[in-house]
Amino acid sequence: MNPSSVGFIGGGRITRIILEGWRRSNSLPPHVEVSDPNAESLRRLQTRFPSVAVSIEPTGAAAQEVVFLATPPANVSDAARQIAPKLGRESIVVSLAPKLTLAALGALLNGFGRLARANPNAPSIVGAGFNPVAYSPALSAADRTRIRSLFSPLGECPEITEDKIEAFAVFTAMGPTYLWFQMQALRELAVGLGLSQAEADAGLRSLVTGAARTLLDSGLSPAEVMDLVPAKPLAEMEPQVLEFYRTRIPAFHAKIKP
Repeated sequence: MNPSSVGFIGGGRITRIILEGWRRSNSLPPHVEVSDPNAESLRRLQTRFPSVAVSIEPTGAAAQEVVFLATPPANVSDAARQIAPKLGRESIVVSLAPKLTLAALGALLNGFGRLARANPNAPSIVGAGFNPVAYSPALSAADRTRIRSLFSPLGECPEITEDKIEAFAVFTAMGPTYLWFQMQALRELAVGLGLSQAEADAGLRSLVTGAARTLLDSGLSPAEVMDLVPAKPLAEMEPQVLEFYRTRIPAFHAKIKP
């Protein structure tokens, strides 16, 4: 059975992304409650999602069937301690934060064990997300199905082991930020070169999906794929870009690992 009530502790970006993904797919649970200490954040949320209940206090949000811990990572420990006495016995808490393990979260929640960790990404807003989930042993197959029912409208939600959460954080959760600015630059450049906006958008959509399919599905090696196009206007910059990938992303991964 799908959860009939969902609470969010935190009303920031990731909460807005999930709610918008549900709204666009007509999948909003019957009752959603969001708590956040920022009244302006709550006002914006309720303007966008009138059916969602909001409160500065977390009591109501923490009492729902599924409770998402969606605060900034720096605040998640305090938020967990605050909601611990308010959780229902059969509730499920889903943490959206890196670094804080299931064991550590359970300790903050006074031994509460019905937990999961998820790694949502921004394309969930259009149902194209990749949202890996790690479950605690206390969750049954039925519990896991209930959690999947919330993530499935947002895109893919593979079950993973907890030790992979931070790797997916820097790969699929942060990954769009490595590409979007380049994609938008190409989009603007195409219009500047004389294409209509519609032509540029269609070309970019096909370019991105086609390039990924060629790399992953052609059966060619990466070197063979990259040799398919002889003209490479940015070839001399590739080493510098690769150096950024190979140094900065692993460094950030090390920073967020438990």
